[in-house]
Amino acid sequence: MNRILRRNLLRAPAGAFVAVGLLSGCGSSLTSEVVDLASLADRTLTLAQSDVDVYEGLDEPGSHRVTVTFSPAVEEDRCTELREGVTATFNGLPMTLERGGVDGTAGRDVCVPTRAYYDFDPNVWVQQPAENGRVVLQDGTHTITLVLERGKAKRLFSFQGPGAEDRLTRGQEYSFRWLPEGEVPGPISATLLREGGTATATIPTTQEEAVVSFTLLQTTPVAAHLLTLSATAPGNVLECTGVAACAATVFHSEERVVNVQ
Repeated sequence: MNRILRRNLLRAPAGAFVAVGLLSGCGSSLTSEVVDLASLADRTLTLAQSDVDVYEGLDEPGSHRVTVTFSPAVEEDRCTELREGVTATFNGLPMTLERGGVDGTAGRDVCVPTRAYYDFDPNVWVQQPAENGRVVLQDGTHTITLVLERGKAKRLFSFQGPGAEDRLTRGQEYSFRWLPEGEVPGPISATLLREGGTATATIPTTQEEAVVSFTLLQTTPVAAHLLTLSATAPGNVLECTGVAACAATVFHSEERVVNVQ
């Protein structure tokens, strides 16, 4: 079978696996302030996990990443930069810390948020049992902790059968289950890209809890296709200390080759 022409079919919501978007400032009126970790205690800490599996080619940076981002200061003209000396870990492993602050390289001042991220190996995680994910940021003044239930777990779409998951028949219904068990994602989307084609087709789906189902349309061309399934699940934060609030989401997208007959 010829290799599928891979396109950028699906991407995580903004900020899920690429660098968090810059926060607009008002020209050069931003007030820059270097702060310690305790000064961020009134913020919200948001965790976003991105888990994007492509069929072929190299993963884009951030495809398999856990990112925590602090909300901006309440005052729109105030931009804070974290003082040096802060450490960030995910389950005891070092995270890359970006201290934030004013950035004028775009031609005007913008406020870059403070964040930390950890790139995980999906091939390792899929072989290991699910664990809670613990993010800890600390310096000499303060400690912030966010614990996400099953935060260290490989997300998957499991074919529910009957039949073969790589051979789909027009007019037949097929189902896939989001894993791990116990998570219920938001709407699961499904798209098809025919081999050699340039346009993706969205497949109408139905969903019950963590299981998505669709019937392959009779008009679907007989050919090899790239099937993409994707969804975002809310994260269950088990512990949140040192900040005003915590939030979490998990995004998973998965490509697989199917032969339509």
